Amino acid sequence: MKIGIGADHAGFNRKTEIIEYLTLKGHEVVDYGTTSVDRVDYPDYAKIVGEAVVNKEVEAGILICGTGIGMSIAANKVEGIRAALVYDELTARLAKEHNHANIIAFGGRTQSALESKVIVDAYLNAHKEPRHSNRVEKIANMEKGE
Repeated sequence: MKIGIGADHAGFNRKTEIIEYLTLKGHEVVDYGTTSVDRVDYPDYAKIVGEAVVNKEVEAGILICGTGIGMSIAANKVEGIRAALVYDELTARLAKEHNHANIIAFGGRTQSALESKVIVDAYLNAHKEPRHSNRVEKIANMEKGE
């Protein structure tokens, strides 16, 4: 799977670990930055990854900031994105199954490296459940102002 990943300075170290983990598992990972722990603005990276997902440059996105909160809020401003703030295996799995999330966001300061890997695996291994499609369609219609 081709996965886009982005982080701010607070998520940089965790992003680096997740890229290595996903690459070893055979995924193609596109790193949209940041490239260091120097202070940056998380909305910039949420937008870049969100646009990559919407434009089908990648199949899914992962965003990491201090808590994941800011990244999820910012990514959801990109039309067509359903970014879910996840914090454990269950929320990561349900984000895909029930909400058809195309991006997950979590915290570099709130989850350990091991927890982050479990979250990523749960999300990537989950499948969209068609029985929730009507609800997801309603969200898309809200986004269009309908």
